[in-house]
Amino acid sequence: MTSTTQEATATSLLRFATAGSVDDGKSTLVGRLLHDSKSVLADQLEAVERASLNRGQDAPDLALLTDGLRAEREQGITIDVAYRYFATPRRRFILADTPGHVQYTRNMVTGASTAELAVVLVDARNGVVEQTRRHAAVAALLRVPHVVLAVNKMDLVDYAEPVFAAIAEEFTAYAASLGVGDVVAVPISALAGDNVVEPSAHMDWYGGPTLLEHLETVPVGSDPDAAPARFPVQYVIRPQSEEHPDYRGYAGQLASGVLRVGDPVTVLPSGHTTTVAGIDALGRETDLAWAPQSITVRLADDLDVSRGDLIAAGVIPAPTRDIEATVSHLNERPLRAGDKVLLKHTTRTVRALVKDITYRIDIDTLEQRSGAEGLNVNDLGHVVLRTAEPLALDAYCDNRRTGSFLLIDPADGTTLTAGMAGEAFATVRATEPAEEDWV
Repeated sequence: MTSTTQEATATSLLRFATAGSVDDGKSTLVGRLLHDSKSVLADQLEAVERASLNRGQDAPDLALLTDGLRAEREQGITIDVAYRYFATPRRRFILADTPGHVQYTRNMVTGASTAELAVVLVDARNGVVEQTRRHAAVAALLRVPHVVLAVNKMDLVDYAEPVFAAIAEEFTAYAASLGVGDVVAVPISALAGDNVVEPSAHMDWYGGPTLLEHLETVPVGSDPDAAPARFPVQYVIRPQSEEHPDYRGYAGQLASGVLRVGDPVTVLPSGHTTTVAGIDALGRETDLAWAPQSITVRLADDLDVSRGDLIAAGVIPAPTRDIEATVSHLNERPLRAGDKVLLKHTTRTVRALVKDITYRIDIDTLEQRSGAEGLNVNDLGHVVLRTAEPLALDAYCDNRRTGSFLLIDPADGTTLTAGMAGEAFATVRATEPAEEDWV
């Protein structure tokens, strides 16, 4: 990997999501993190102090910094995904504060879908509960690379090391069974501020980092050279002006990998091959680009390339009309076999048919329950889809950006389902008879 690429990929931004059961203190933790890292404006803190006094509380209720909806404040729960932006001298952060209720599992899926780290909160008095396992399973399904187990309310168990050790051992073993290899456990008290930003004076037996210190130092991103280049075309640029009479560029955001001038590439789904003739970024020509830069790519040959096409290098995914995927259903309207939907993959949207719902995943036990008539809101399951046009999807386990998609209601444009392509696709035979006219 070149030094130029290394400098370019030394990002200081971490996207992370929080998850925890009801009353585990997740909103208080987020509020404490924002407060102690000096990321709260003075007027915000004053508003929280006033609201806390009106509720008869002596100290500011830091949970009010995150629970913005009236229903959230009244019920003392988190309902919607709340995104918070803050920074320290070492790193910038985008925090997705997700709900803990079972009926809001879809919200956690939304918040964690782009996260590189998940903070799973546990009440030290209750240990690992059903919702804890559910959150760990969702993080594993979404291939979140790093997981932090924050054992909260240690002050209510007298800061006992054996309590923390038992919870950490149980959770780590369960996470390992799901394929989550990187788990860091931190004993904290969000209410008192122990080990959130500042080290605790009550747990000298703990020699690990505080939560914020771990968030500031955990490895972010990956080596772009390790991933094949994927560039979904968003827009075709043809000025046809006197200054640029023959200019033809393809604009979009590089989803993964590195593109260099001279690289051989394949345009999918057509399969035509060519090389990269030029790359423009921020109005200037450059020799290389790396994800997630927004760029314009010029190709050596005049090919029929339009919005929705994928310019790919390295190992090329085989375009297919048959897709098997794990999905999370997000809509109140059930998803059933036979439904006609739109499938949006990167910048390409095609018609599709839900051929089969193979099974529903019991999120509590991870059992695959076949015979499901459909998927209801918050359900996870496995589906088989048939698209009207071929798509070039990577396996989600290999590429979260180009292995994911959305199913959309063609009638009103409502998002129905989030999908993650499996590791294998069905083989499409040239002699296969056509499906229904709609697809």
